[in-house]
Amino acid sequence: MSYRINPKSKRGWIELITGCMFAGKTEEFIRRLQRYKYAKQDVLVFKPKIDDRYSKNDVQSHSGMSIKSIPVASSEELREYVFAQEHVDIIGVDEVQFMDTGIVDILSEIADQGIIVIANGLDKDYRNNPFRNVDKLLVQAEYVDKLTSICHSCGGNANRTQRIVDGVPAKLNEPLVVISANEKYEARCRHCYIEPS
Repeated sequence: MSYRINPKSKRGWIELITGCMFAGKTEEFIRRLQRYKYAKQDVLVFKPKIDDRYSKNDVQSHSGMSIKSIPVASSEELREYVFAQEHVDIIGVDEVQFMDTGIVDILSEIADQGIIVIANGLDKDYRNNPFRNVDKLLVQAEYVDKLTSICHSCGGNANRTQRIVDGVPAKLNEPLVVISANEKYEARCRHCYIEPS
């Protein structure tokens, strides 16, 4: 991320970390939040309650990095928690695409109160369509980092996520959101990605 903070500018903005699966989004998310913690900033980290693949209470990357978090069932629960605190400098929201659509306005409201918001989420679903919330945050965020991965098929630069079911790409009529450690996903480039049919 490259930006300069003008000492005369007001604090409070949205940073979005996005991209396909296996791009290192969660590692970057955790790294940024840990830097603020090291600087003795008051940091709150949230995750959708429905995402309990690796841990119920921690945000955890595929590589094993983790940070303590607060699981929330709704964007309103997150809002109430933040505004009930005496002081908050930074909030992080993992897997923002799994939150309800109210999250976009709530994160903007939080940033308007002088709090730095760092959100992390997939930019596209397995059908290669924009994921909810992330599409809107791309417009709202002051800073956006789109990360890519390495294609599982050819080793090229990957920016798509392929869901694999029984060894073949998922069909178009399968559920959009499946949160399970048993599902298999692969990062794919534009040439190796197979459109669901």
